[in-house]
Amino acid sequence: MDWIEQTVSRKAEMLGNLKGLLAIKSIHDAETAGPGKPMGAGIAEALHYMLNLCRAEGFRICNHDGYVGYAEYGPEDAEHYIAVLSHLDVVPVSGDWVTPPFEPDIRDGRIYARGAIDDKGPAMASFYALKIVKDLGLPLKHRIRLIFGTDEERTHQCMEHYKKLEPLPACGFTPDAEFPIVCAEKGQINTRILFPSGPEQPQVAGKFELVTFHAGVVANMVPEAAEAVVAGDKDRLMALELAYQAYCSDIGLRGSVSHGDQNITLQLAGKAAHGMEPQLGVNAGLKLIHFLKDYAWNGGAGHYLNTVDTLLYDDVYGHALGIAMEDAISGPLTVNSGLLQYEPQGETFFHINLRFPICGNYDDILDVIRASIAAYSLEIEPPSLKKPHHVPEDHPMIRALQDAYTAETGQKPELLSTGGGTYAAHFPMGVAFGPLLPGMESTAHQPNEYMEVELLVQSTAIYARAVYELGNLVL
Repeated sequence: MDWIEQTVSRKAEMLGNLKGLLAIKSIHDAETAGPGKPMGAGIAEALHYMLNLCRAEGFRICNHDGYVGYAEYGPEDAEHYIAVLSHLDVVPVSGDWVTPPFEPDIRDGRIYARGAIDDKGPAMASFYALKIVKDLGLPLKHRIRLIFGTDEERTHQCMEHYKKLEPLPACGFTPDAEFPIVCAEKGQINTRILFPSGPEQPQVAGKFELVTFHAGVVANMVPEAAEAVVAGDKDRLMALELAYQAYCSDIGLRGSVSHGDQNITLQLAGKAAHGMEPQLGVNAGLKLIHFLKDYAWNGGAGHYLNTVDTLLYDDVYGHALGIAMEDAISGPLTVNSGLLQYEPQGETFFHINLRFPICGNYDDILDVIRASIAAYSLEIEPPSLKKPHHVPEDHPMIRALQDAYTAETGQKPELLSTGGGTYAAHFPMGVAFGPLLPGMESTAHQPNEYMEVELLVQSTAIYARAVYELGNLVL
């Protein structure tokens, strides 16, 4: 079977349907949430869009209260089903875009839009993969179920809801990482580290006042922008501004200063990256804090700046916190501080988005963190936790996916690990499978997110072959 030929013949139709999906602003929105749309109106619209495509194709569909939907093809009386899990929600938009993020644009062989690679493009590829198998009338022993989630970028409520209502699949994959096969996922700890709010201290002449400090938009992204509002003596503010400009020049980052009546606002631009790979980004918040920490401050600002700098600056592997570790399967522990805030009249904290290898245990790691931050009089909020996940390489699904990948690419099907938290970990025998090929740039969560059109075609062909093989797997 020439799976590429089958995909190319549907390329124009697939791109048209993908543009329609990408045009939907499916960002979590509590203000428009309600019955049947628990994640907000935009995400509900995206779910209806995909389920309507599936219904028109003749697949059996189900919508579980707007939390999650699925489409199924294959013998209804089959004992087992194989899952292909994608998600339709996207992260918020930030940064400068060449074209509007919800007006999909094809240029230079790429389709640009928020969600193009994470995860609407792959979701559409999985739909067309199953459509190809159906169009060709190929026999299946097992049911194939396309599951469309709605809360992957936040708390995975969608899959928790699904698991309460549906039996688990025999095995499956999510097209939400990279090829060849991601069979291991790091565990995660997500929480805020809170600074105590004490009585107001008298203002001391000659010290600056940190009015507010903010960095980051969401916890699982490296902050690409930070802002500090600083008040103080006019002459000293002028000197601070000059020092800041020199600092920005020295570190090669773009900074700016705006002036108020009695304060200045320092802004810094870093480089966004996914929270699972903080080493690939430049944390604007930590860079700005590193500049500010050496000055004299009123109130609790000095404690905040110095503590954050000591525990987090230039240390994405957790050495200062005492939690550095790694193993051969899943690599090193990483720490991303995606949200940083200093508010004298509100909350002061930093958020940690921590990914730890299979050799780690979140209870042990949390014990070490608590001991480390106790010296700074900090508290840790009850964390959101995720266990590490690993599928053994001798599972029959692994061999089937390796064969499909090699047949369509000619490349060696190595097994990989990730710091990302995909849907695969919700099922004991789940892996991540594509869509990025080795060496390709990932623009997930970044401005000007895109998917290569040819990658969309090739991954669809790989998924079609894989769906057919898994649908006939000996379990």
